[in-house]
Amino acid sequence: MQAFTTHTGRVVALDRANIDTDQIIPKQFLKRIERSGFEDFLFFDWRYLDDGKTPNPEFVLNQPRYQGATVLLARQNFGSGSSREHAVWALDNYGFRAVLAPSFADIFYNNSFKNGLLPIVLGEQQIDDLFQRATQHEGYELTIDLPAQTITDAHGLKLNFDVHQFRKHCLLHGLDDIALTLQHEDKITAYEQLHNKTPAA
Repeated sequence: MQAFTTHTGRVVALDRANIDTDQIIPKQFLKRIERSGFEDFLFFDWRYLDDGKTPNPEFVLNQPRYQGATVLLARQNFGSGSSREHAVWALDNYGFRAVLAPSFADIFYNNSFKNGLLPIVLGEQQIDDLFQRATQHEGYELTIDLPAQTITDAHGLKLNFDVHQFRKHCLLHGLDDIALTLQHEDKITAYEQLHNKTPAA
């Protein structure tokens, strides 16, 4: 997976609470077995009108000021619903590198770290302030420094955030579950060689 160290990106403010994984990526688009190609279906029912083709001009991701956004700002309980990993893949495929919210559903939160997407939990007042800043400043950007665990902007903001140290290590080095296992490849190989030499009982 892609490593995360320091990222500066445009913020899109999605002012909704309890966004579930079916709203992030509807179930009819889960037939792909690859982890790529889901970006066109992200927030599909909100991004498009009833014909499924015409962009909904009222949805934030379709507004010119938010084009190219890579930091998603949302309300509480983001990623609730089913455990589909596709929700994280869709956000990642679209180009998002971080999601900031007051709270996340546990499974979505864990899936994010395993796929290189940084979920950041902030207080309600901090999130409210970020929503105001994103509305006031067109092209509003945040810089997220994972090693320092800080969030800054060009208008004097500086916030600190918490992250589990093991998850931080994995993100900094781009280590998913497979990559973590392969760090012990020499020991795995040695075990397999020994096991193959052991006579069957």
